[in-house]
Amino acid sequence: MIDLYYWTTPNGHKITIFLEEAKLRYAVKPINISSGDQFAPAFLAISPNNRIPAIVDHDPPGGGAPIPIFESGAILLYLAGKTGKFYPDDLRGRVDVMQWLFWQMGGLGPMAGQTHHFLHYAPEKIEYAINRYVGETSRLYAVLDKRLADREYVAGDYSIADMACYPWTVSHTRQNQNLEDFQNLRRWFDSIRARPAVVRAYEKGKAVNSQPVVDDEAKKFLFGQTAATVRR
Repeated sequence: MIDLYYWTTPNGHKITIFLEEAKLRYAVKPINISSGDQFAPAFLAISPNNRIPAIVDHDPPGGGAPIPIFESGAILLYLAGKTGKFYPDDLRGRVDVMQWLFWQMGGLGPMAGQTHHFLHYAPEKIEYAINRYVGETSRLYAVLDKRLADREYVAGDYSIADMACYPWTVSHTRQNQNLEDFQNLRRWFDSIRARPAVVRAYEKGKAVNSQPVVDDEAKKFLFGQTAATVRR
């Protein structure tokens, strides 16, 4: 059994997609990041960066004590290694998947996240910041679109690279991106969205948090953190 510490964010959806695709047994432990659950000492013991998702695998390969893991990319790599699924066996294939996983972790996710922030949550509309992040998100969409011009999935076969990238494109309209401008990405997006495991993953998310709310109180938990938050 795997305990999944989860909320309905793109990074959270990555893990439910893998777990549903691999048909692993798991229990969802909701961490409401809009009400401060991520600062509870018990959660920080698993995820010291106070971010979801995190997991605890109570049946790790080789046995022994449960293994806690935080960071969505690390979790995907761990689960792929545990199951032998959605990650190639050969070195070159693994490098291909890994570099696109890291591309998402270091590029698409952070840039799209800043786009969401400055478009929808910042207390004032800062034109430079909006143009900067919307433009960079658009550039990354174009990189992904070009990559998909001659292949069905990001790294050939369906893999954890697709699971990592897809959730960050679900909110394309909130990022001021039009998928009709990226036809290869559009085809890929529609293909992933139709997968039964992906449908199940997002339905599970609705059961946890059907009406996301980001009010002024939630913003204090989501955006008001400093070094003092970690030290307290």
